[in-house]
Amino acid sequence: MSWLTAEEALAELGTKPQTLYANVSRGRIRAKADPTDPRRSLYRESDVKRLAERHAGRRKSETVAAEAIRWGDPVLTSSISTIAAGRLLYRGQDAAELSAHATLEETALLLWNAESFACVPASAPGPASPSIQAALLALAGRVSADLPSLGRARPALQMEACSVLSTVADALAPGSADHPLHHRLAACWGRPEAADCLKRALVMLADHELNASAFAVRVTVSTGAALSAAVLSGLATLTGPLHGSAWRSVDALAKAASGAGAEHAIRHLLLRGGKPVAFGHPLYPDGDVRAGVLLSSFDVPPVFRDVQMAGEEMVGEKVNVDFALTAMTAAFDLPEEAPIIIFALARTAGWLAHATEQIESGHLIRPRARYVGPSPGER
Repeated sequence: MSWLTAEEALAELGTKPQTLYANVSRGRIRAKADPTDPRRSLYRESDVKRLAERHAGRRKSETVAAEAIRWGDPVLTSSISTIAAGRLLYRGQDAAELSAHATLEETALLLWNAESFACVPASAPGPASPSIQAALLALAGRVSADLPSLGRARPALQMEACSVLSTVADALAPGSADHPLHHRLAACWGRPEAADCLKRALVMLADHELNASAFAVRVTVSTGAALSAAVLSGLATLTGPLHGSAWRSVDALAKAASGAGAEHAIRHLLLRGGKPVAFGHPLYPDGDVRAGVLLSSFDVPPVFRDVQMAGEEMVGEKVNVDFALTAMTAAFDLPEEAPIIIFALARTAGWLAHATEQIESGHLIRPRARYVGPSPGER
């Protein structure tokens, strides 16, 4: 049987003396008096090594978990969508190809793995014009009345998913339930010529793997909350400037470029230490495929084309979907909030797919925090 000095044990464990003594008091490490110096202790080597290996494994898993939650490795399984080799796939089908012929309703069926879609007519007249505020209020109004998702079978959940999507659609694209959502959106904005481009945008934005809003939806519904509550969580998350409201920064850059020129506007932003959010996406090192699909479907306004050309050269990355949505808004003279309205209407279909998949997994999403605050002995 081998024994280690305190210095040797601490080097093996990589901890503070207090931690070593705590492990001894808890019986995890056996200790005895040093025969050569009764004032000192020796620690059983096998206990120390076992605990060191356990801590090393824990540190490794903590590191993996911390990195995974920031554009890292996958943290849960899903069969809904993925980004592979620069392509966005919905249940194995190329979203870019789907956008050429499918509607958002048809894409929702694919994402939900369902056979029929029933757009529920509005129970009350929709708002005079689409707005995120109206959608948030409409969903909030349902939460307390809707049934929890827990314990309900797929057919019931799919019917409710149609109803929740209809609630969001009535707030963001008021119109007859008999008309496709891209036509409803174009009609309420008085831009029928934008209908086909809106259709492609809705399909391309319907889902995007485990993004921030999809994760918020899954966390919410994993508690058994109603589908409307889960979508409300997703929509609230989408409003952040690093997610669905990134268009505001793109719009500000375009306005600056229209006055001072694209190169000057981008240079000024870079000199202030900022990175234009219009460029690059961590999951698309060769360029955001969604931006490519959208920008090929309309005539890009000159100022946006200038920003694209100057920015791609100066930043070194291609424009992303936030740029494309903002450019499309300018090209068709859509309302200022159009990018996030399009985003929210489209992504509701994906959120409901994630909610259903999470419910069927039967798991509560409850991560652990790695505590780095003071211990009682350090106060």
